[in-house]
Amino acid sequence: MSAIFDWAKSDNLQPEPITVEIWRQLPEDFCRQVEVINGAAIRAEAPIRSHQTAARRLVELLESAAKAHVSQYQDVGLDVNMDFDVVLWELPRTTIRRPDAALFECAPDGLRPLPASLVKLVVEVVSPGTEKIDIGEKKADYALAGIPWYWIVWVADNQVSRIETYVLDIALRQYRPYKVLEPAGPEMSVDVPIHLKIDWDRLSGLTL
Repeated sequence: MSAIFDWAKSDNLQPEPITVEIWRQLPEDFCRQVEVINGAAIRAEAPIRSHQTAARRLVELLESAAKAHVSQYQDVGLDVNMDFDVVLWELPRTTIRRPDAALFECAPDGLRPLPASLVKLVVEVVSPGTEKIDIGEKKADYALAGIPWYWIVWVADNQVSRIETYVLDIALRQYRPYKVLEPAGPEMSVDVPIHLKIDWDRLSGLTL
């Protein structure tokens, strides 16, 4: 018999909406497995290895770009990380996403979840089965939260095959297409939200 029949009991229903304050008190192991959508905990599927590798290598490229940007302009501290909690809004009910990667203004290590107001760029890597969420639900959520830039990363044939970049239309609170980046040589540059050299060789051979 399927284990779902043992799980499907009335006492397994979420007793109340999750708020940021409740979230901060929940076990980290639990938080790493879910996102919060309008107060409800939604299980986040574990990514495949090529997805994880693509995200990690993009973070490495973004880290180098952020370091160079801060060194040149010294206007604001920038940080980069992957797979951490970002609160998009708290009212009417809390929504917390876990982007594959993000570029954000430096914040205290203990600030959890990170406010969306500090995030400059969110990156989501598309995995089999996540297309609808990444190009629909998350795209809309990040726009409503006011995050200026959104990148959707596609993986095919064991490499990053395309990066779709979107910029926020502040008046409409929607993203509009900015540029599609595809391999056309070993390296290319993009200047928004910071100058970044995209090393396509680094973004290939994702799994052995």
